[in-house]
Amino acid sequence: MKEILEKYIPQSAVDPVFQLIQMNNAHLKIVNQRVTRHGDYRKLPGGKHQITVNSNLNTYRFLITLIHEIAHLVAFHNYGKNIKPHGKEWKLSFQHLMLPFLRPEIFPNQLLPLLAIHFKNPRASSDTDIKLALALKQFDPPNDKNYIFEIPYGGTFRLYNGRLFQRGNKRVKRFECIELETGRLYLFNPNAEVELIS
Repeated sequence: MKEILEKYIPQSAVDPVFQLIQMNNAHLKIVNQRVTRHGDYRKLPGGKHQITVNSNLNTYRFLITLIHEIAHLVAFHNYGKNIKPHGKEWKLSFQHLMLPFLRPEIFPNQLLPLLAIHFKNPRASSDTDIKLALALKQFDPPNDKNYIFEIPYGGTFRLYNGRLFQRGNKRVKRFECIELETGRLYLFNPNAEVELIS
């Protein structure tokens, strides 16, 4: 397991993450990219715990995602199954588990202040923290995608599934976008990655 972890997370995090996985009797499964999520936790029949994480994540996002999912396991174990998936119990568990990893031996100095802010009140997805998501993206391999906030007003873009949209006005946090085929209005996070058409 340690040899596998070395391929996906920073070297200084391998031993403590391995201990967390063993201590919580979790089975880590690294899977192909899923567009809708970076990772997942589920309790399997027989009391086993399975955590899946996408294989295409950069080392820092992979580590954050893995600890996020272990926090679900720990929160359900400590507080019971009737808690909200991303409620206060999960947040406390995530903060507690992540704190030992917020060090310059593990994360680059430019990420540490953003991570410190994020973990004061962690969100259900690090992608909804725009500053952190943008900072993490710089460690991804280059691609031809744009963020919604980079698409000009009235510009057309395509999603991963081929659906076409036209960008509209910004609301408080999200952007209104019209699906061209149906005329339906959707709200997009500013840092959703899409392909600019025109």
